[in-house]
Parts: sequence; structure tokens; C-alpha cells
Amino acid sequence: MTSATTISGAPRVHRPNTLAIGTIVWLGSEVMFFAGLFAIYFTLRAMAPEQFAAGHDVMNIPFSTVNTLILVSSSVTCQFGVAAAERGQRLRENGRLGVIEWFYITVLLGSIFVGGQVFEYATLVSEGYVFNLNPFTSAFYMTTGFHGLHVIGGLFAFLLTIVRMYAVRRMGKREASMAIAVSYYWHFVDVVWVGLFFVIYILPFIS
Repeated sequence: MTSATTISGAPRVHRPNTLAIGTIVWLGSEVMFFAGLFAIYFTLRAMAPEQFAAGHDVMNIPFSTVNTLILVSSSVTCQFGVAAAERGQRLRENGRLGVIEWFYITVLLGSIFVGGQVFEYATLVSEGYVFNLNPFTSAFYMTTGFHGLHVIGGLFAFLLTIVRMYAVRRMGKREASMAIAVSYYWHFVDVVWVGLFFVIYILPFIS
């Protein structure tokens, strides 16, 4: 009787979420990867400032600004989805969207961003600004291209998470953990793009 009381009264051990921890550790390596890309960009810029200045003149700043705002807004919808996942709401209930709907909106916004980036690439290529034209084009396509691939990877992660949530009858801890882990990655991708946007599009104006 005493042992049963002792067991039932024992403090609950909260184990760390291995998926979240694994995602954070992996994102640490991604930080180093993008830090290397930023270093390459600044090195090439220091070596060929005239070509970077000329390349910046052909950038469509208003279009890129709108595209950036779209991607940033997707972080907001993503976080609303995480909040829905934490309260165990898969689908719309009582006028409140569930995690699935919020993640669908996030995927839509992310897809629009990727489409905008493809349009920007097509426009630049049509004007002769191909990858191997000069150091600026090489740095531009390399940094934004790798980021674009990460965005596409994030979109697939959202879709896999949505499929997982459709496959279960009720939201559980595992599904909520998946949503949180994907949100970590997505917020990271958004922050990286804000940095790239500042360096590529804004910094030349103030330096």
C-alpha cells in the first residue's frame, strides 16, 4: 500500500522532445552552411564592387520586397498552426482554423514566394544575367538558389505533416511535436531570407 502511494506520488519526469532537439541541432549545422554562403558573397563583393553595383541596379526591389513580405507572413500563419496543434485542434472548429488549414495557408504562401523567385530568375536570365556571367550573378544565384531549395524542402515537410495529421483520428503529442519541429525549420528559413534580402537588396543603398 505504501509502495503504491509512493509510486503514484512520485514526481513526473518530463523527458526532452527528441524530435525538437534533433531539429535544433540540425539547424545549427544549417547556420554554419548559410554563414559560409554569406562569407562567399561578401568576399566576391569585395573583389568586384563595380560588378555588384551594376548587378544591384537591375534588381527589382519593390517586387522582391513584396515577395519577402509574403514569406514573412507565412511564419505568422505557421505559428497559428502550431498554436492549434498545441491545443489538439486538427481542423476548423467553432470558427477557429485548425493546424491543417493554417499549414495549408503556409504552404500556399511559401509556394507563392518560390514562384516569385522563379519569376525573378527568368527575368534576369532573359536580360542576360546568367549564373556564370560575373561574380555578382554567381553569388546571387548561389545564395538565393540554396535558400530556395530549403524553402521547397520546408513545403514538403509541411505536406508530410498534414498527411500525418489526416492519418490519425485525434491530435496527439507526436503530431504536435512534428508541427513544432517543422515550425522551427520554417522560421529559420524565413530569418535567413530576411538576412539575404537585407544584404542583397538593401545594403547597397546604405553602404
